[in-house]
Amino acid sequence: MPNPDLDPIDRRIVAELQANGRLTNVELADKIGLSPSPCLRRVKRLERSGYIEGYRAALRRDRIGLGFSVFLGVKIEGHANESALQFEKAIVAMPEIVACHLVSGEADYFLEVVVPDLADYQRFLVGKLLNLPIVREVRSNIAIQTLKAGAPLPLQHLEPPKPQKLPQKVKPGRPERRNRQS
Repeated sequence: MPNPDLDPIDRRIVAELQANGRLTNVELADKIGLSPSPCLRRVKRLERSGYIEGYRAALRRDRIGLGFSVFLGVKIEGHANESALQFEKAIVAMPEIVACHLVSGEADYFLEVVVPDLADYQRFLVGKLLNLPIVREVRSNIAIQTLKAGAPLPLQHLEPPKPQKLPQKVKPGRPERRNRQS
């Protein structure tokens, strides 16, 4: 559900910052049509309110030697207990895991793991993940090629719905004209 606190200017700010987080305040203000002071106030408000979590450089994994990505479906023993909380804390602390989702379906958690190569993945899997006593089953899916990752979040749902044009009624007594191509 769209959040009513984001007006059209706020939506433009977050869209521009997703596209380029290195914009200066002056550049951002120019792009959205505000003067720098109100623009900065809005950005600070969006940060304080938690809409903007932070800013970081997006690194190319292959260029820094992390060209091996694996997606893991993990099943655990029990869910609503201290062991499950300990599992979540352990997962969050592992730097190889760049994303973790609690999911419904065949797995309980879906993890994205990034390591240099298959040998490092084996060390991670056997030496870390499978050492957690609550882990019951792990299914690995190795990424062959990444077509899209780290994309900006879609914001179209925040736009108010556009009014629908009603079809024009045919006036009585006049036949409807149709364009026919032969």
